[in-house]
Amino acid sequence: MSDQRKVVVVTGASQGIGAALVKAYRDQNYRVVATSRSIQQGGDPDILAVAGDIGDPATAAQVVEQAIARFGRIDSLVNNAGVFIAKPFTDYTDADFATKVATNLAGFFHMTQRVAGQMLKQGSGHIVSITTSLTDHPVATVPAVLANLTKGGVNSATKSLAIEYADKGVRVNAVSPGIIKTPMHAPETHAFLAALHPVKRMGEIDDVVGAVLYLETAGFVTGEILHVDGGQSAGH
Repeated sequence: MSDQRKVVVVTGASQGIGAALVKAYRDQNYRVVATSRSIQQGGDPDILAVAGDIGDPATAAQVVEQAIARFGRIDSLVNNAGVFIAKPFTDYTDADFATKVATNLAGFFHMTQRVAGQMLKQGSGHIVSITTSLTDHPVATVPAVLANLTKGGVNSATKSLAIEYADKGVRVNAVSPGIIKTPMHAPETHAFLAALHPVKRMGEIDDVVGAVLYLETAGFVTGEILHVDGGQSAGH
């Protein structure tokens, strides 16, 4: 089955920002390949759910194989899956390190490599990754070296891939959010987290979705790390 409607792959698609991205792309008439550990197939024939561990290269292979079999193409990839563990550096465990690397780095690497291969065959595509403003502006009260180590690597890889693919029709960008109001942040922490932003509020899921959709349509933008962080990266 194939037609001219565009197809996007969204990782970490079962909740929060990922689920909102699935809905936003469907509202733009994209067909969506949604993947996460717990995702289940619903009733929309234009959403293909592929369950799997993002850190396992077999998941990326399955996503691309099923996307092409079902829809015939992949036009966009949103690397949204990620984990955040805030701890003093010397308190991190080997398990913390392994978890962060598997999801934030290996997941990005395997999925992006597989999808990019398909995009290069097609001669067009757009890859956008969700990172974090902490990579540019560490906060003393939020010690998060593993976020900087992994998501900072994704920011750097974004620029490198943008240049590698600049003349091949494939754009590569990132959205670098501040702290977004999602279920991972308990309501009692919201006042503290809001105060970390110069605008004195947390971001909303729609702020991130809007940035991704902007990059989707911005054909002259590649290698961009778009900060959606309430001014965090600019300073305090």
